[in-house]
Amino acid sequence: MEIYPWMFICCISLYNVKVSSAVTTGLRWVRVNVPQYRVPGETAMLQCDYDLGNDTLYAVKWYKDHEEFYRFVPKAKPQANWYEVEGVHVDVTKSDSRKVVIHSVSWKTSGLFRCEVSAEAPSFASAQSEAKMEVVELPTENPVITGVEEDYQIGDEINLNCTSGMSHPASILHWYINEQQIQKQEALIQYPVEHYQHGLVSSVLGLRFRLSSHHFRGGSMRVKCVASMMPMLFQSDRESVVQTQTLPLREALLLVKSSTSRNMASTVLAITLIGSIRLLS
Repeated sequence: MEIYPWMFICCISLYNVKVSSAVTTGLRWVRVNVPQYRVPGETAMLQCDYDLGNDTLYAVKWYKDHEEFYRFVPKAKPQANWYEVEGVHVDVTKSDSRKVVIHSVSWKTSGLFRCEVSAEAPSFASAQSEAKMEVVELPTENPVITGVEEDYQIGDEINLNCTSGMSHPASILHWYINEQQIQKQEALIQYPVEHYQHGLVSSVLGLRFRLSSHHFRGGSMRVKCVASMMPMLFQSDRESVVQTQTLPLREALLLVKSSTSRNMASTVLAITLIGSIRLLS
């Protein structure tokens, strides 16, 4: 018997990282604005804002993991040039001194992006800023709960597995009983991720506990598996501001009911409920 509850959250954030230059009358600071997450095939706009002060712009250079892929020099002809870097395909027609547009991103696009701004003589000042972008593949399938028995008795050991849909990177799984997240490590069984073609993976998390009367509230117990993708935020000792947007949240529940609420030692039955869809504000 397989149940298909799922809940998926993906947070999309933008980073603003500010860097100050040692020159106070000339180039003062550089700040990048990079989309933290993108899905393969999407377009990504990388923005580089800066305050030149009294200086004149000499060049703006963009790097991915220390490899230069775009350069804008006002006095050059052409002013904009881009260079072959794996996973980075620049749309020069939409890029300029303050932004770079990358089309058709892929997993190889993920990395650390840095903008370096330099000034003309006599100051020759330069400053830079960086932020990380992660390209993620969202799962197209619901997590699957397996190991559900036809009936249980109080005192029985329940062994369930939850397998997430294929994604990149791997989804994070959590178990809940009666809306309380299971934190006890002895109740959770960690399994290695399962690998598939094209770099996709799925996560598997087991749940093992002994059924007792305190699990039942009003004669029933709600068991839920939650899958989310929340990659670690890029850490920096520089100033940063994060804005988060939450996508629709979906969930389904496995409901275990007692055959009679008066006698909790009696057989209990597993019943599947169809999940609901709620939009988070």
